[in-house]
Amino acid sequence: MIQTDVKSAATTSSAELVPSRTRIKGVVVTASSSAGTVVLSDGGSSGTTKLTINTPAVAGIFNVIIPGEGVLFESTVYATLTNASAVTVFYG
Repeated sequence: MIQTDVKSAATTSSAELVPSRTRIKGVVVTASSSAGTVVLSDGGSSGTTKLTINTPAVAGIFNVIIPGEGVLFESTVYATLTNASAVTVFYG
């Protein structure tokens, strides 16, 4: 097993978070008071959806733990936020 340093990237709007191949190891979402989603796509806003996180209709912060080696993104990590205030991804 190869160990890599874990880094983080955050955004408060839809944006590219990581510009290269990587594995997402965990996510922190700040939900708004309306139900919504955070969609992480591989290859930009119209790329392949790799992870969809449904947010509750309650404002607050919650963690998403990803087991094993994480979710592999082959080219880039793009986050689309709908009724979510912020997202932070941990990758490496």
